[in-house]
Amino acid sequence: MDAGGEPRKLGALLEGLRPKPGEDWLSVGDMLDRVGRRSFMAAVLVPALILVSPLSAIPGSPTVGMLLIVAVTVQAVLGRRQLWLPGFVTRRRVRASRLDKALDWLAGPVAWVDRHTRNRLRLLTQPPLDRIPLLLILCLALPWPVLEPLPMVTSIGAFAVSLLAVGLMLKDGLFVVLGYAFTGLLALGLLALWHELV
Repeated sequence: MDAGGEPRKLGALLEGLRPKPGEDWLSVGDMLDRVGRRSFMAAVLVPALILVSPLSAIPGSPTVGMLLIVAVTVQAVLGRRQLWLPGFVTRRRVRASRLDKALDWLAGPVAWVDRHTRNRLRLLTQPPLDRIPLLLILCLALPWPVLEPLPMVTSIGAFAVSLLAVGLMLKDGLFVVLGYAFTGLLALGLLALWHELV
């Protein structure tokens, strides 16, 4: 953990979410306790990564992910020191076997990120400029419940959120820039699709 309570390695963060022997289900509250209630960006990154994985196809996952990410991000923008989430969110559960498979699926990409992140362009990850990626995360996540019938679309948005959250959590401004670029490409793609349909 760094001084702000954020993990320094994504691999260690995800391994900490592994279900323990005998656990058949894991709740959002359980995962939050393992991540740490001061780890705001970790609490954003975990659901975003899960939605990039095949777990995004589970009915309700994009909506729960949106509620969690929006609640955490708003508190980060407001400068809260400790996370709070409503009970109807923290009580939502995922089957341990499915979570294990999702973590296995993410292991390779996460290991690559751990090898390539370092302190760069820190100015983009610190106040006041950190508010820009935080607000962009809100804009990306809010439409997910409407897009839930299209899990691939929510996964694309979750990938953009993941890039921004990685940059903020690990103080690597290059990943924030990549998040901006990917979001811009996504916006251009949606505009092109809109013009085709209209």
